[in-house]
Amino acid sequence: MKKLFITAFGLTSAFASYAQLQPAKQTPESSELWDPIPRIVTAGKPSSAVSGFTAPSDAIVLFDGKNLDKWVSAKSNGGAAPWIVGDGAMTVAPKSGDIQTKETFGDYQLHIEFRTPAKVEGSSQGRGNSGIFMQGIYELQVLDSYNNRTYSNGQAGSIYKQTMPLVNASNGPGEWQTYDVVYTAPHFNKDGQMVIPPYITVIHNGVLIQNHTAIQGTTPYVGQPTVTPHGRGPIKLQDHNNTTSFRNIWIREL
Repeated sequence: MKKLFITAFGLTSAFASYAQLQPAKQTPESSELWDPIPRIVTAGKPSSAVSGFTAPSDAIVLFDGKNLDKWVSAKSNGGAAPWIVGDGAMTVAPKSGDIQTKETFGDYQLHIEFRTPAKVEGSSQGRGNSGIFMQGIYELQVLDSYNNRTYSNGQAGSIYKQTMPLVNASNGPGEWQTYDVVYTAPHFNKDGQMVIPPYITVIHNGVLIQNHTAIQGTTPYVGQPTVTPHGRGPIKLQDHNNTTSFRNIWIREL
């Protein structure tokens, strides 16, 4: 009987201890978060002038179809951007060189629309070739990849010479297309080592083609990626000697 009493007492003590460890009774209100309140952003509107949406209220408009005031030449130490503006778009002036934004950026959401030439000339990398460089360094490929075979990590939507797109979502030559990009910048330690790589998500014409893809380093035409420590950088557009056009470019810093 004494042994049974001790066992019963032990169980009672254990249940009492367990009860003391339980949190207070939860209610639906216990998990409600009322503060902080997300700030209000007015979304962009569908527009007949663009293939996507106009810029949301907190975006920096990098090109509105009127001028290149927010861009400079990438090869002439900040001289005027030499591309052609007309019909609400900017078009590469072949052999004029790359252009880049005056402002620099870290983490961001980027919207950009592009159009490869309607007249098909050349093949593979020779059709509508250009590029969008994150922070001026990491290239998201622009190419006419509609019925145009080339190396997979060099087609439209690839992280150039690194990661092919999940699918080919390209429209035909001469049709406007959209890239919506979410990009986070790399982090480097004090010794210049990249401890967190840049990551990029890309939606091409409404289709996910890069899903939080890690960028390994630079995106050279020849050789393997290299890592060079850097801070904020511009958005750079490439002159690849094709008359590719861009419009409705805006960015939201994150």
